[in-house]
Amino acid sequence: MTDDKDVLRDVWFGRIPTCFTLYQDELTEREAEPYYLLLPRISYLTLVTDKVKKHFQKVMRTEDISEIWFEFEGIPLKWHYPIGLLFDLHASNTSLPWSITVHFKNFPAKDLLHCQSKDVIEAHFMSSVKEADALKHKSQVINEMQKKDHKQLWMGLQNDKFEQFWAINRKLMEVPPEDGGFRYIPFRIYQAINERPFIQKLFRPVANDGRPYTLGDLIREVCPAAVPAEDCTKD
Repeated sequence: MTDDKDVLRDVWFGRIPTCFTLYQDELTEREAEPYYLLLPRISYLTLVTDKVKKHFQKVMRTEDISEIWFEFEGIPLKWHYPIGLLFDLHASNTSLPWSITVHFKNFPAKDLLHCQSKDVIEAHFMSSVKEADALKHKSQVINEMQKKDHKQLWMGLQNDKFEQFWAINRKLMEVPPEDGGFRYIPFRIYQAINERPFIQKLFRPVANDGRPYTLGDLIREVCPAAVPAEDCTKD
């Protein structure tokens, strides 16, 4: 993973300029000014928006405030999806800054999961990490880690600390020489318009003849509709 450090940094420090505005029907004691943030693509909305919440609560009465939630052009934004994924699914063709509407009332429980604390986000994140390691290493790496390692991984993400996060995450990305590779590649292909929100299945990194699979191979197998017809004929 050392050779990829520049790429890892570029991914980690990817940001989306965003403008938060309060929903027009929210009750305020004075005009609510927009709030601007550079959102990290790899984080979660409810993890990086404490300043947004405090900004708008300054102009609202306590009795008018309930659970915060966000929407873009009428679409409630799922807090358990990474921010970059939300942008790519719903707003990749829009101009920047990304315009997100903030709500404090009428929580859409049919569309969103409740998120009352950062402990909920941590539990969701660690569940995803454990699921991925089960596919890669039969859970051996994550199970051998101490609780403090799990906490360091989480705190690195929460506090946007690249070195702190990757000091632990690198262990989850290593392949023991005797294994010859991960058992399976953990992945999800998300779909913006489909009854099935994402595609996930078992996929080995190497073919039976020893040839390493590519990203193109994976997409052709699990989501052939996403591959142009002329590419399907290529070896």
